[in-house]
Amino acid sequence: MTTTLNPTPPPSAPPAADERVARVGLLRRLVLRPEIGSLIGAVILFVLFAVSSTQFYSLAGISNWLDPASLFGIMAVAVAMLMIGGHFDLSAGVLTGTAGLATAVMTTQWGLNIWVALLVSLVLCLGIGFVNGYLVTRTGLPSFIITLATFLMLQGLNLAVTKLITGTVSVGGMSQVPYFDTVRPLFASRISLFGVDFKIQILWWVLVVAIGAWVLAKTRFGNWTFAVGGDPVASRNIGVPAARTTITLFMGVGACAWLVGSLKLMEQTSVQTSQGFGEELIYIVAAVIGGCLLTGGYGSVIGAAIGALIFGMTSQGIVYAGLDSDWFKFFLGAMLLLAVLANQYVRRYAERSGR
Repeated sequence: MTTTLNPTPPPSAPPAADERVARVGLLRRLVLRPEIGSLIGAVILFVLFAVSSTQFYSLAGISNWLDPASLFGIMAVAVAMLMIGGHFDLSAGVLTGTAGLATAVMTTQWGLNIWVALLVSLVLCLGIGFVNGYLVTRTGLPSFIITLATFLMLQGLNLAVTKLITGTVSVGGMSQVPYFDTVRPLFASRISLFGVDFKIQILWWVLVVAIGAWVLAKTRFGNWTFAVGGDPVASRNIGVPAARTTITLFMGVGACAWLVGSLKLMEQTSVQTSQGFGEELIYIVAAVIGGCLLTGGYGSVIGAAIGALIFGMTSQGIVYAGLDSDWFKFFLGAMLLLAVLANQYVRRYAERSGR
């Protein structure tokens, strides 16, 4: 009689940890945040300009650099969301001028009620955004080409139509329009804080940033935006309405352009046909500095707002520091280059980390 012994099974390998539930350290989570680079840059710039001039961090100084930052920041939020969705809008700057010109012409030349004129110009801006988004989704052409064509057409329309109606390249007299006093508090009032006036457009900026951040982080539309920008084909395959999401993002740019155009018009009571020309690049720079990738699918509206803040601090800080303002564009270009390099590093770091 023989006895057969069962062979001892080899020790099984320990189960691999599920990376989806792996714990990520606080430092790594901070580094992976899109807006962390722009936040560090903003702090460094603030310290540098504050050391150079005490006026920079006075309430009056803060009010001065929050002024341009808020207007660019409103547009930077919409442009950042569009870039996260994988597209650009080169007509965003000129569209702010179109909004102001449309309202000014309808009220001062045609006698339309100012509230109705604002509503019509809003519909016009939303319609232009819709057309941009519709053409991008239907033709498959790059948004760069579509919106470049829109940019040129709007620039020509702003100049030609305004000269045809008014005979000049500007429209003024808004302060004489009936019911102007009922609109001005909403778009051009000031809030006094310790004896220093802050424009109400700063509150509009905070509101737009809060809405944009909430939409991206807490709503299904925000998830669709990241999905469409990251991989449009895969997003369609899992049921994401890619075309509707893209068109809505373009219309968001139109809505913010209307808001900025109206803020400028009510503050200055006049508008030039060249208003907004070239500012679209500043919006894109602010979004990139704030952590948005040019390839889409990654970014933050809070980062874009900080990018606009950097623009405002730099534009006024150079003056307070007594530097030649000709250096402004150099600083802006240098910050853009550093932001792109930092974003590239963060993306590779995120890929290595399994994010």
